[in-house]
Order: sequence, then C-alpha cells, then structure tokens
Amino acid sequence: MVPNDRKYSKEHEWVLLNGKKAKVGITHHAQDQLGDIVFVELPKKGSTVEQMKTCGVIESVKAVSDLYSPVTGTVIEINSDLSDHPEKVNQDPYNNGWIFVAETDGSEIKNLMSAEEYENFIGTKV
Repeated sequence: MVPNDRKYSKEHEWVLLNGKKAKVGITHHAQDQLGDIVFVELPKKGSTVEQMKTCGVIESVKAVSDLYSPVTGTVIEINSDLSDHPEKVNQDPYNNGWIFVAETDGSEIKNLMSAEEYENFIGTKV
C-alpha cells in the first residue's frame, strides 16, 4: 500500500511535506526492485538539491541507482543511521528508511503524483 499522505516522483522517490520541510525517501516499489540495499550515499547537509536532479546514490546487491530529489531546496537533515544500517530503507522505506529533509517552498509539489496516480504508474492499483 502506498501511503496517501505524500507525493511521488516517476523516479520512485516520495516526499512528505510539513510546512517548508520536505522529508524524502524511496518507495517500497523502488526498494523491492533494487533488492538488499548495502549503501546509501546521502546528500550533504547544507547542500542544494534540485527537483529531478541527482542528489545521491543507492547501492544494492543488484544495482547502483541514482537518487533524485523530488523537490528543490536546501538539505537541513540527513538520516545518518543509513550509513551503518542501509537496510532500514528495505525494512521501512516510508518511515525509518527516510533519506533526507530539505527546506523548500513547496511550489513544485504540483509536479508530483498522488498516491493513487503513483499506484497507477507502477501498475499496482486494483
């Protein structure tokens, strides 16, 4: 089930907007396709991320994939737990497996998909 309290990108990232804070992670579908995640290259705190631009890397036993930011903003927090425990992305991609928080004006949220649109996009809507 795709949580309906956030927005989704075609690159399989999610964003949960709370005021100007945008918490970002990858979807269950993405982590499932990647397999066991062994390394997450996080964006640096204080760096600027741009919507749909690469901001990190996720490495699994199957592949190395770019991480794209669903919003433009400044990284204000990173999930440093992922350095030692990248498997949290597999275990709980929508909660403990979040990747970073960016400060954003939120104007780009309209460019992203709702949960229902994302489910249709990945073909899981019943």
